[in-house]
Amino acid sequence: MQPTLASAPAAPATADFLPLLGTDHLELYVGNAKQAAHFYKSAFGFQLVAYAGPETGRRDRASYVLQQDKIRLVLTTALRADHEIAEHVRRHGDGVKVLALWVDDAYASYEKTMARGARSYQEPLTLTDEFGEVRTAGIYTYGETVHLFVERRNYRGAFMPGYVAQTAAYAPLPVGLRYVDHCVGNVGWNRMNEVVAWYEQVMGFRNILSFDDKQITTEYSALMSKVMSNGNGYVKFPINEPAEGKKKSQIEEYLTFYEGEGVQHIAVATDDIIATVRELQARGVEFLQTPDAYYDNLRAHVGDIDEDVEALRSLRIMADRDEEGYLLQIFTKPVEDRPTLFFEIIQRKGAKSFGAGNFKALFESLEREQDRRGNL
Repeated sequence: MQPTLASAPAAPATADFLPLLGTDHLELYVGNAKQAAHFYKSAFGFQLVAYAGPETGRRDRASYVLQQDKIRLVLTTALRADHEIAEHVRRHGDGVKVLALWVDDAYASYEKTMARGARSYQEPLTLTDEFGEVRTAGIYTYGETVHLFVERRNYRGAFMPGYVAQTAAYAPLPVGLRYVDHCVGNVGWNRMNEVVAWYEQVMGFRNILSFDDKQITTEYSALMSKVMSNGNGYVKFPINEPAEGKKKSQIEEYLTFYEGEGVQHIAVATDDIIATVRELQARGVEFLQTPDAYYDNLRAHVGDIDEDVEALRSLRIMADRDEEGYLLQIFTKPVEDRPTLFFEIIQRKGAKSFGAGNFKALFESLEREQDRRGNL
């Protein structure tokens, strides 16, 4: 039986000391969770499913759990200025704090990764209420980002103990987002190989794709990237670092404004990217603008595809092909005023890769936005 919550299409299973069932949720620390929840409902079509805050006995923070198909976002804000969450937001702005991983045994996942050199964020904890129990434990990854292991096989509630089920009268329709495809991390100079080695040694991941500064480069900037995947392929974390260029790369801009390493973007999958992007644009979501000339050679670049090229051109959706098939993708502009976190919308039609053929067009689009901000 397939898991009911997965973050990416399955790859062939391999022996794996840390079996992961997918992405359980992503928790963002934000300056105003109530307003952020309204944004993600209005713009991205998420639905409110649970809440924790003063009304539920949690005195130091408020959290809104939003869901769309298999994607869960938890938006959390501090209620006092001297709280560690408030300090996180003061330094980094709104951003991803927790990449929560769905597991069968949270305690064993913690013990095994700690034995392999992980640094503890949260010791094993069992939470209970009338709907059952959820077991969690957490470790740090790059920067202040955390992997939280979540075991919920004995739980029937809306999210987890401490939260109450909640809906809102204001509930815009979903836009067709289905699951988390991958999450990309930006790390500092000469840190990529160190972080890659950490994922290999501590988490048992493997490096499935690598891109150097000769492949990911423009006239002005460059970066390097390696894609890490767990054994069954449900969870993928590309890791980026800056590379030398004539001007400041998008990774350097991120590190400057986030004030450290962190999650650069969240890639979410759809089964109909044209319909999804049309609806997102109608709701005010802003996307990077791929140059018009890109579409003049799209058929030659990607071969036969089901979609009308003019429809892709009108929406600025890119396409790329690998040995398994092709994919369609587009990237939002940052979803906050700091040029940090953004989203990728992706539709896979067999392709297992990450759009390497689009890197040049993508980074030129990013550089145009950097230049407008005065950060190139």
